[in-house]
Amino acid sequence: MAKKNGDGIYKIVEVVGTSKKSWEDAASNAVATAAKTLRDLRIAEITKLDMKVDAGKVVAYRARVSLSFKYES
Repeated sequence: MAKKNGDGIYKIVEVVGTSKKSWEDAASNAVATAAKTLRDLRIAEITKLDMKVDAGKVVAYRARVSLSFKYES
């Protein structure tokens, strides 16, 4: 349970989401998948965007996302 004065400790983890459609979908996939096992996600920061290329064509978009969640007390 969060303290009333707003103090808290947060953990940051990094995940990489992928999508064949867009960077936005890649980032959303990363958050949605992480949310299945991490509770109380607070902030998602995209730290890097890149693409997978095969035979000169973009085949996937990748988004590296830093997620923070609050430690439970």
